Amino acid sequence: MSDYECVKLAIDGPVATVQLNRPEKKNAMSPTLHQNMVDALTEVERAGDVKVTVLTGVGDSFCGGMDLEKCFLEPFSNPAEFERVNVTAFTWFKKLKYSPSVTVAKVNGWAFGGGFELVGLCDIAIAAEEAVFGLSEINFGVFPGGGAMWATTHNLNRKQALYYSLTGATFTGREAVALGLVNQAVPAAELDAATQRVVDSLVKKSRLALRANKQAYEKSVGMTFDDSIEFEMAKLAELWYLTENEWVRQGLAQFARREYRPGLEAFQLEGKDGRPTRRGKGALPRARRGSVKLEEKGEA
Repeated sequence: MSDYECVKLAIDGPVATVQLNRPEKKNAMSPTLHQNMVDALTEVERAGDVKVTVLTGVGDSFCGGMDLEKCFLEPFSNPAEFERVNVTAFTWFKKLKYSPSVTVAKVNGWAFGGGFELVGLCDIAIAAEEAVFGLSEINFGVFPGGGAMWATTHNLNRKQALYYSLTGATFTGREAVALGLVNQAVPAAELDAATQRVVDSLVKKSRLALRANKQAYEKSVGMTFDDSIEFEMAKLAELWYLTENEWVRQGLAQFARREYRPGLEAFQLEGKDGRPTRRGKGALPRARRGSVKLEEKGEA
């Protein structure tokens, strides 16, 4: 456990949990919290084997957005300081967006403005039904900025994005599912268990495959179909090389022995984080037991 002034970080093997820790301010983001998050996410990256990073808040809030006084009002008369605060914020927002691990927002309460953005930046989001979301910027004379509008337009459809950003209206965790901002909403008492089920599913997968999946998605969003095919195949070739073809040596070999059903579950990773166990680089040393022929079997 690493306790920063405004952030709590715990790394337990393949899972990192990051908690915003300013409960007296609804976990609003201050300059100190921004720097703490840069340091915490850097620590997660340096751990090397983290597959899943869970982001949540201490107390009854996920994140109330930016601390308007400390991030805007107080440094406004000092341009250099104002820029420093913003650059630090954008640094960790980008770290979160491009994290090599799968990022999961566990939305335990209020998520406004910048907090709304954090949910939108994460790969997966599980919310308490009682959580409240909102884009309140219009209420003090501006519009969602610093990536908040990007998160809005990339998670909500046009009519909903404009409605909530123009009116400042709020919505609940249950409504957030229908809007596309979160994947699941459960009663607050069940939030920990629901999030843990998702985390447990993810940590059974290959870390490098999870990372490559994220990269392929982000690239393909802006590509034509033909270009995406080329990128996907190049990315798969890279993944096969980095894992020494674990999808064949382990995944397909275990399927051939009927040890799992790929339509319903992941294969059993062998070695540290599924890294090759160095039994040799032959194609299917274990799948040949029992004279199983892979080409004669279906997928599910």
